[in-house]
Amino acid sequence: MAKKKMKLSSQGPYVTMDNGLVKLTIVKPQGYIIGIAYGGMDNLLDAKSNESSRGYWDINWNLPGGQDRYHLLEGGEYSVVQMNKESLEVSFKNTYDPWSARSTDLPLTVDIRYIVRTGVSGFYCYGIYERPSGCPAFDLAQTRLVFKLRKDKFHYMAITDEKQRVMPMPEDLLPGRGQQLIVPESVLLVNPINPDLKGEVDDKYMYSMDNKDSGLHGWIGSGPIIGFWTILPSQEFRNGGPTKQNLTVHTGPTCLAMFQGTHYLGLDMVAQFEEGETWKKVFGPVFIYLNSTPDTSKAHNLWTDAKKQRLFEETVWPYDFVSSPNYVAAKDRGSVSGRLLVQDRYISGSLIPAKNAYIGLSVATTAGSWQLESKGYQFWVQTDSNGNFNIKNVIPGVYGLHGWVPGFMGDYLHKEQITISEGKQTELQNLTYVPPRDGPTLWEIGFPDRTAIGDFVPDVNPMYVNKLFINSPEKYRQYGLWDRYTDIHPQLDQIYTIGISNPKTDWFFAHVDRRGPGNKYVPTTWTIKFNLNSVTTGTYQLRLSIASATRSDLEVHVNYMDSGHLVFQELNLGTDNTVCRHGIHGFYCLFSANFPSTLLVKGDNSIFLTQARGGNSLCGVLYDYIRLEAPATSESPKSLYPPIE
Repeated sequence: MAKKKMKLSSQGPYVTMDNGLVKLTIVKPQGYIIGIAYGGMDNLLDAKSNESSRGYWDINWNLPGGQDRYHLLEGGEYSVVQMNKESLEVSFKNTYDPWSARSTDLPLTVDIRYIVRTGVSGFYCYGIYERPSGCPAFDLAQTRLVFKLRKDKFHYMAITDEKQRVMPMPEDLLPGRGQQLIVPESVLLVNPINPDLKGEVDDKYMYSMDNKDSGLHGWIGSGPIIGFWTILPSQEFRNGGPTKQNLTVHTGPTCLAMFQGTHYLGLDMVAQFEEGETWKKVFGPVFIYLNSTPDTSKAHNLWTDAKKQRLFEETVWPYDFVSSPNYVAAKDRGSVSGRLLVQDRYISGSLIPAKNAYIGLSVATTAGSWQLESKGYQFWVQTDSNGNFNIKNVIPGVYGLHGWVPGFMGDYLHKEQITISEGKQTELQNLTYVPPRDGPTLWEIGFPDRTAIGDFVPDVNPMYVNKLFINSPEKYRQYGLWDRYTDIHPQLDQIYTIGISNPKTDWFFAHVDRRGPGNKYVPTTWTIKFNLNSVTTGTYQLRLSIASATRSDLEVHVNYMDSGHLVFQELNLGTDNTVCRHGIHGFYCLFSANFPSTLLVKGDNSIFLTQARGGNSLCGVLYDYIRLEAPATSESPKSLYPPIE
């Protein structure tokens, strides 16, 4: 069958792009997508909403120290960048002039691009953000691409094989049909349009995904049966690295492509630009994939097909059809390879291959700071069973080589920065990560994977269930689990006994306040009991690997709760809001509490962990892993090898 001819029309205030499969209608010069015609449906978008509220880019920003400002990103000039038999690309650009700008103007030049290609069932979107010289200082908090679909057609959402369901209607979130709970985004459906959803809780954060696990999400509509999918073929342009959590879809029906944001990590994620600082970054392209079927019984096949399309898009990244010279083509990129090993003499006398480790390039220059990096690109892969890695298609530049290894605490950072050159492979050979360790392990709680997933996650209160997460690997996404701590421990706090207790049943996943009389929330103290056959003279180390913290005051005492036995205190710990956003991890950090052996006794001992800030149901600490190390002695194992680096 012959390919249909590409068509472009620019009449009045609208531009239409038509490849015979998909037809886009865009407002010029602003660049809002107001219409997507496909598969017999004249418009997949919500035509009843304003033209600027259907398919659009937006941004949250502020002047230093100022209030948050929200802007729809609009073009000021429309142009055709490329048009041939295979591809059509258009631009909607707004150029920032620092010499004539007002104080209310966003200090960015933004170029929004859309691409349709012959024979391709969908379209591509990307944006070029640039700060020319002379710009004032400003902070960039969030930017994204949003599509609001027809609520009369799109009711079924899909994010993973397990996370799929019929969603509420937007009216269900309003008073009368929905009841807002403690968390503003959480709504109890008391009288939903679909009675099958009555009694459930809906919250957009329940559908969040880690960057490393995301890349495809969308909706399936009916009458006709059409799939609308957002595919991110690369994560390189998103901030926060592989463990950054982002929103995907939510009741609307809304489909998002989140590029930059602070969710689950806090305001330290905000990209802060100094006066005169220049910057340029390409966000995307992302692919909006559309598919359909005439057979109702095969509607789910649209999800299966979308997964195959995602894999295809990943294999052809970076794309060879993008016109902007700011988008770096494959031939102009480089790569880096090597092998990561772990040296822990208390586990093995040999170097340990860093199996399934995450290793990546980021412009961040200190260990672990890639989590908060928001200006540059990041390139991450997982090692194989022998610790080998090969990071391909890297934009040339100077990077820090970062990593973390499941089973070991802390963050790896290569001692030298890595220069990636155009068209060249950089080979690093063997690298060695030496995780934090001073002495032998006396006991440990959990498994160091930067999450609290291995701890006890309670069943949801039946009043606040979301059926999607019953018997789900993401059980922790249910609403109100923080209050289940009070239900389980109404009077006395959690006590964990080493050698007897099990984290999966006896270690609550979040160290939160207890709900007391009058619904007042009070601090809590968890006790770890352990027995020592002997006490070694010297310094003991308590390692606290933190998966998340929100507005907490964390204190550690040894054996007695007085100032003389206080060995660690960290105030105002964390701002990642993971507890209220139904997550299992946020900003990862590692602390060590050193204390002298004189605080311990032969026989029974206790360590007290206190979340000392009260008055807030949503503050708390999620522990990844806790380990007590004895002092190193002359009998402690010595390294049998020098570090390879």
